Amino acid sequence: MKSLAALIALAASLAAPLPAAAATPEAPAPAAACPAVLQYTFPRLQDEKPQPLCQYAGRVVLVVNTASFCGYTPQYEGLEALYGRYRDKGLVVLGFPSNDFNQEKASNKEIADFCENTFGVKFPMFGKSSVKGPEANPLFRQLAAQTGKAPTWNFHKYLIGRDGKVIAHYGSSTTPDDPTLLRALEQQLAAR
Repeated sequence: MKSLAALIALAASLAAPLPAAAATPEAPAPAAACPAVLQYTFPRLQDEKPQPLCQYAGRVVLVVNTASFCGYTPQYEGLEALYGRYRDKGLVVLGFPSNDFNQEKASNKEIADFCENTFGVKFPMFGKSSVKGPEANPLFRQLAAQTGKAPTWNFHKYLIGRDGKVIAHYGSSTTPDDPTLLRALEQQLAAR
């Protein structure tokens, strides 16, 4: 009888639900923790592998539409410097090349080579897409809807807080080291 009772107890313990495993820092954010503005996946510029933006949940995000043949193209250097300076504090810069203003190279490979070889860009970049009008990618449609402002030229910037709220947008002439942008960025980085 004891062995039968032991078997029943063992069977009951095996049928009981297991406790949830503790999340590790490397684990991707669960869908509920990913704000709506980041619930998109885009191809990585270098190899076109799908990259979910939810991997940046909890960070301060600066989204920028970029181009290789624009008067503002030297801003790549400032964006990379900004990323290098604040990355460990929680900033990520996301670059979205676009030919909406007829100033971008033909292929993702050419754009990737240009960004890396000319400006040493290390911040995440995504495949060429549209950023304005009815053909805009869904992230830029959402950013334009939330701010009331779609890009009117290359290097338009959107600042998103750690909580996923769109904080501000900045026109092309606002450089990455602009005091107004830096102040807003540092406020968001300080917020927990």
